[in-house]
Amino acid sequence: MPTKQDLLDLQFIEIRHKLIEVAAFLDRIDRHPGAEDFRYTALQATIPILLSARPDRARGVLDALSDHSAEPISKAASQGALGAARPA
Repeated sequence: MPTKQDLLDLQFIEIRHKLIEVAAFLDRIDRHPGAEDFRYTALQATIPILLSARPDRARGVLDALSDHSAEPISKAASQGALGAARPA
């Protein structure tokens, strides 16, 4: 089983890159005009989960971005996923 040090040695640079990419995306959104969007709000809601010490952060992030509605919709408004649940 790899140690924490092994995992850091293997993946730190890749994860560092992803965090910088997320920060740059958030900066771009904040610099541009327009109304708030539910997807941006959903992303913001995941940040406290990432910073928590809970052992299931990946599950928490996925849960925060998932649609929990139980009833199917009659017709899709568009083709493709949005990546976050649209508020009811």
